Amino acid sequence: MIYRHFNAPSRAFTQFSHDIIRHPRLGSDAVRLLTWQLSLPQGARESLSRTAERARIGACAFTRAKRQLKEEGFVHERRVQIAGGRWATQQLVSSHPLTADQAAKLLAGEPLAPPQVTPSPRKPAAGRPTAPQADGHPEKDPGEDTSHLPPKSAETGETAEESPRLEDARALVGALPLLSPALRHIPPGMRDELARLTARWLDAGHTPTDVHEHLRRGLPADGTPVHRPGGLVRYLLRHVPPRELPRPVPAPGNRLSPRLQGARECAGDHTQTTLFRPVGDETHCTACV
Repeated sequence: MIYRHFNAPSRAFTQFSHDIIRHPRLGSDAVRLLTWQLSLPQGARESLSRTAERARIGACAFTRAKRQLKEEGFVHERRVQIAGGRWATQQLVSSHPLTADQAAKLLAGEPLAPPQVTPSPRKPAAGRPTAPQADGHPEKDPGEDTSHLPPKSAETGETAEESPRLEDARALVGALPLLSPALRHIPPGMRDELARLTARWLDAGHTPTDVHEHLRRGLPADGTPVHRPGGLVRYLLRHVPPRELPRPVPAPGNRLSPRLQGARECAGDHTQTTLFRPVGDETHCTACV
């Protein structure tokens, strides 16, 4: 058996309907949020989010509780434009469910108060204000932030001499749009850089055909569009592989296998050609001697 003892308060109390406390579709956070709002004095403009903060209701629980109150008609809100072109949110909390039309009529009779804007505290910067520097050079060396700089000599630190094949390399880079439609839109500002990379290939002994074949193998074979053709060519030409020399072509004529090297054909009378390995300058095998 359950026994209940209740003393009616003589002050600071609010009358609530049992329908709110025992509502089957309102969670405990929604009921606490609604009863807290209804207990505020007349004219108080405390927002629902501030009430949730004071009631120690978390962000996710507050969102769920507010959604339940709006679905059951206890909370209504709308956005209205106020003076100065700014927008404000009106919230209506009622002790019994209201329809959207009923809430709109009640909100229309409420005066639009300007929102309370509290500036955030700001700490002044240390020192006296100074104007930004408009000239001069940065003290930091931009080399570490700049990619693809011209190569420098290890001894003198000066820029390396231009390759004698640079003009050929420029012509080769200019012909890249003919190699593939994917290379038609190389930015003009990248052509000198690509020409220097191509000249390294030519200086290493590679032919223009070798360069074109290497680029053709690096292009997507499934027709995928190349959005940055200049960057792709730069990536493919960045490393110069050693040139593979062609293998020597064997001399024409009948050559003996390594197993028969040093053997001689016997000059004797044999049905088939007979080979023997001579010890000196003999011309007949041991069977003919």
